[in-house]
Amino acid sequence: MKDLRIIFMGTPDFAVASLKTLLENNYNIVGVITAPDKPAGRGRKLNQSAVKKFAVQHDLNILQPSNLKDSDFLKTLKNLHANLQIVVAFRMLPKEVWSMPEYGTFNLHASLLPEYRGAAPINWAIINGETKTGVTTFFLDEKIDTGKIILQKEIKISPTENAGQLHDKLMEVGSSLVLKTSQQIANNIISTVAQDKKELKSAPKLNKDNCRINWNDSLNNIYDFIRGLSPYPASWSIINNNDEEIDIKIYQAEKVEENHNFKPGKIITSKKDLKIAVNKGFIKIIILKVSGKRKMDAISFLNGFTFSEKAYMS
Repeated sequence: MKDLRIIFMGTPDFAVASLKTLLENNYNIVGVITAPDKPAGRGRKLNQSAVKKFAVQHDLNILQPSNLKDSDFLKTLKNLHANLQIVVAFRMLPKEVWSMPEYGTFNLHASLLPEYRGAAPINWAIINGETKTGVTTFFLDEKIDTGKIILQKEIKISPTENAGQLHDKLMEVGSSLVLKTSQQIANNIISTVAQDKKELKSAPKLNKDNCRINWNDSLNNIYDFIRGLSPYPASWSIINNNDEEIDIKIYQAEKVEENHNFKPGKIITSKKDLKIAVNKGFIKIIILKVSGKRKMDAISFLNGFTFSEKAYMS
C-alpha cells in the first residue's frame, strides 16, 4: 500500500466536504491550496474561502498563491514532497503544478464526463432538463475536464429540485468518490478510461446575459431554467409596468399547464397569485427578489405593488 502525501486544492463549500472526508479517514494532507482572501461587503473586510476556514480549524498547512506559476510558490510546493494532488472546485492548473506529484493530480467534477465540461455543470444539467447526472474523478491533462476518467457515480435528478439542492447531493456523493479514488491509488488498483473527444453538452460560465429568462420559450424549458439557476446566481427578468422597468430575480416557481390566449410574458395577478403567461401555460412565481428589496414570497410582493393592466415581463 502506498504512503500518500496529499496536497488538496479547493475553494468553496463543495470542496470542504471532500477535504473533511479525507481527514476523517486519516489521510495525510501535507498542504491545502486555496484562493487568496478577498475583500467583501460594505466594510471591504477580507473574506476567507470556505476551504481556508476549514483548514485553519484543523491546523493544516495553507498556501494561497495569486500566481500558480510563481517560482517561489512552485519551490514551496515541491518542498512539501507530495506524491498526490486532489483538486475540487479550484481553478485551472498549469502543467508545472499538475504534473509535479509522482501519482498525478486528480480532479472531482460534478457531472458524468464527458458531458457538461466547464464551470457550471450542476446548473446546466437542470437547465437542460436532465433526469440524471453524477460526479467523476479524472486525472488532469493539458485541457479543461478532458483527462482520463478514474471513477464515476450516477444519481437521479428529481423533477422539482433546484441547483442548490442538487449541489448538496453531489457534494456528498463527490466526497465519497474522492475517498474511493484515493483508496484505489493507495492500493495501486487504479484503472482509467479515456474520454470521448467529441463535443457534447457543455457547461459554460454563468453571466447576466445567459441567466435572463426568455418568456417565448416552452413552459418546461422556462421552469427548468428557473430551478437550474436557483438559488445562485438566480434567473432574472424585467417587469414593464407603465413607464417603469424593474429588475426581478426569480428563485422559486411552479408550472401550470393551461391553454390561453395571452401573449408570452403577460403578467396575470390576483391577491394570492403572480403568474406569467407562456406558451401552453403559466409560470407561477413563488419566491422573488426585486432590485433593492429583500427576497420575499409572491403574496408579500403583491401586497405592496400595483400592476397596470398592460404589465408584462421582458
